[in-house]
Amino acid sequence: MSNKLSDFDGLVLGAYKDGSLSDTASKEIPTNVQEIIKQQLQYSSSKGGLGEVRVLYGIEGLPSKIAVVGLGTKPESPKDSLNKARVAAASGARALRDQGSKNISIDVMTDEHGASEGATLGLYQPDRLKSIQNQKEAIKISKFGSLVSVQGLTWETGLIYAEAQNFARLLANSPANHMTPTIFTENVEAYLQNLSKVEVIIREKEWAEEKKMGSFLSVGRGSDEPSKFLEIHYKGGKEGDKPLALVGKGVTFDSGGISLKPPANMSAMKIDMGGGAAVSAALYGIAKLELPINVVVTVPLCENLPSGHATKPGDVIIAMNGKSIEVDNTDAEGRLILADALYYTSSTFKPHSLIDIATLTGAMVVALGTDKYSGVFSNSDKLWEDLLEAGKLTNDQFWRMPLDDFYKKAMTKSDVADYINASSSKYGGACTAAIFLKEFVYGLSDEGTVGKNITSADKEKKEKEDNVIENIIDKDADEVNKIRYAHIDMAGVMDTGEDSGYNVKGATGRPTRSIIEVARKLATPK
Repeated sequence: MSNKLSDFDGLVLGAYKDGSLSDTASKEIPTNVQEIIKQQLQYSSSKGGLGEVRVLYGIEGLPSKIAVVGLGTKPESPKDSLNKARVAAASGARALRDQGSKNISIDVMTDEHGASEGATLGLYQPDRLKSIQNQKEAIKISKFGSLVSVQGLTWETGLIYAEAQNFARLLANSPANHMTPTIFTENVEAYLQNLSKVEVIIREKEWAEEKKMGSFLSVGRGSDEPSKFLEIHYKGGKEGDKPLALVGKGVTFDSGGISLKPPANMSAMKIDMGGGAAVSAALYGIAKLELPINVVVTVPLCENLPSGHATKPGDVIIAMNGKSIEVDNTDAEGRLILADALYYTSSTFKPHSLIDIATLTGAMVVALGTDKYSGVFSNSDKLWEDLLEAGKLTNDQFWRMPLDDFYKKAMTKSDVADYINASSSKYGGACTAAIFLKEFVYGLSDEGTVGKNITSADKEKKEKEDNVIENIIDKDADEVNKIRYAHIDMAGVMDTGEDSGYNVKGATGRPTRSIIEVARKLATPK
């Protein structure tokens, strides 16, 4: 047997329904030992279902504790192989940790990437603020066996994908007093500091004021914590190549502001920066993989609290693009900070693709439920297909929703401003929010004029630009060579209520791995 199993105090092995070990384990473990394991499984009435664990002890030649984990039936596809390995490795590693193992060898089972990813995700613990004696000890994992790489994914890439998601989990699980806008930027800067080709820029309130980001700044007015604007660049591609842009909602605590939320479960609103956590963590994964692609990440960060300084229902604010917005509901704040972030990112960096991620609407939870899908609104079939395939591979999946100008009417029903930030209808809330955001993507909507000195020449130029935009607005982005845009509403998957497989109770850190996978595919020559 290889990998010096005597160095480990635990071993995770995969086994199919018939009791046979995974192909990788079968090559490494003597036949007589395999028979002993199969017999022990029969004695324990193991059914071999995916994730079912039996811990065995004292089998000669193996570590003192062995977690044999069900793989179910043979995998039917590469994606199935990935997920079986994820679930089994996570379940086995957790079972051995609970038995006191600290140095565990993981059978790569049906997929190397899936096994390392699953074990690393499954062993995550949100206990960093507990006393040392109450924290679970860090576990070391190593691979047992080997498989030929599939789609360029290996044991090492699985570690990177999982480490990235765990970083997003760490950010989003932190209580709001331990993850203010300032602390968020400090954490991200420290985590990225040793990566090459990465530049982290932390913008202050004064910078946002100079940029006339009235929409973003309006949300944080009620808090004593200063708002921040985080900007990260990864320059892995050729100089001058258009970047992939990722924008994440960064409300580090959302009380609803003057439109105060009900107190029940308000503590979960520390996760309202889950989108910002995901894009920051995805940038880590992209840079760690050294992908040949340029990426820019922006995260507007603030708290949404009530006070004598807070924005009030009925206030009118002016966004960076010159459009005015009536604030009907201060609890519809995510779209306000994203409006300026989207316009700044799209107009400044001219990305080929722009993806924003946000815990945006309760309506998305009503539409798709919890734990399974994030909703995607996109003007590009190809970008949607990239997200769809990435989500299937990572098993962090998406469902397409309509990005349709039909919903814009509800967001322009203001007597005093160009837009209103919340629809008066209780229906289609995720759709109206998405179309509102699209209005602030440069090139996908006309520019506003509020607060600008407009000449007759400017008016004529603007009319021509507006006509161009109107002619392409309903066409697929790739057909008319305009920016590809996708809005991801992750409200239904921002947290989970129980440990299951590689999912750990608390903030999920999703859809970090799927975004890394999108970037990997975009960076791979066709």
